[in-house]
Amino acid sequence: MANSLSHNTATVSTSLNKPPLVERHAPNISDYLELCKIKVVALLVLTALVGLALAPDMGRGYFVQLLSLLGIGLLSSSAAVINHIVDSKIDAKMTRTKNRPLVRKAVSRRQALIFSAGIGALGFCLLVFAANWLTAQMTLFALVGYAFVYTMFLKRATPQNIVIGGLAGAMPPLLGWISETGELAAQPWILVMIIFTWTPPHFWALAIHRKADYAKAKIPMLPVTHGIDFTKTCILLYSLLLTVVCFLPFLIHMSGYLYLFVATLINVIFIYKAAALKLSETSYAALDLFKYSILHLTLLFIALFADKFLM
Repeated sequence: MANSLSHNTATVSTSLNKPPLVERHAPNISDYLELCKIKVVALLVLTALVGLALAPDMGRGYFVQLLSLLGIGLLSSSAAVINHIVDSKIDAKMTRTKNRPLVRKAVSRRQALIFSAGIGALGFCLLVFAANWLTAQMTLFALVGYAFVYTMFLKRATPQNIVIGGLAGAMPPLLGWISETGELAAQPWILVMIIFTWTPPHFWALAIHRKADYAKAKIPMLPVTHGIDFTKTCILLYSLLLTVVCFLPFLIHMSGYLYLFVATLINVIFIYKAAALKLSETSYAALDLFKYSILHLTLLFIALFADKFLM
């Protein structure tokens, strides 16, 4: 009896010392949408739509064009999921990203990988059959550039990560254009240049606001490696360069006076906010510029679209 009592006591003691079992629930659709960075992808698809709209009309029909945009969106989402997988350990260290699905284990790495492969394959097939091989190949190239070259290497290797890696994220207008025409042209590269020039001040503003997070995660963002004041100067200079680049569609007759008016107005505001950030002593101005930059790019491409069909 004594041995039995001792055994039971040990069993109870052991069970009390064990951590409570956490009940795991199946991932829901909101977890997968979060992995896709759906708001970011929506902006990318908008820029692809504008590239498609500005291309010569090949008479393909709206449904086929919609499938092409869906293919671009699915491959962009696939790249975003890979970014979540690769960065999950970094995300766990950062306040902004610590509640992402992979970090809180709402979705396993295996589930995320299967999901990424599935939507990526579907997107590629859509582009092959609804657009053309060139669009499918170029979109896959952009995925590799963002998900692997930028996320796995550049992000951790150099403070110029955003500048170099920004090309992959700037490709959608070109992809939209070639989905319609099936060939490369000079005009859509102007739209690529706009996003490419917009990307550094957009992300550097966030990096200033979240400098402590990036330092903790050992990501060599410009404010971490070169200081906040230097980064503010770079943002201001890039905002001036961005303004010049934004005028190019008007100068080469891709757009008209409606676009010129909107581009002038929103770029003046961008420069003002960049100058305010340069003079500010708080990180609020950085967050303000970051948020405005998203609105800036959205309005700019809506203006390009509206100018095409309203003027």
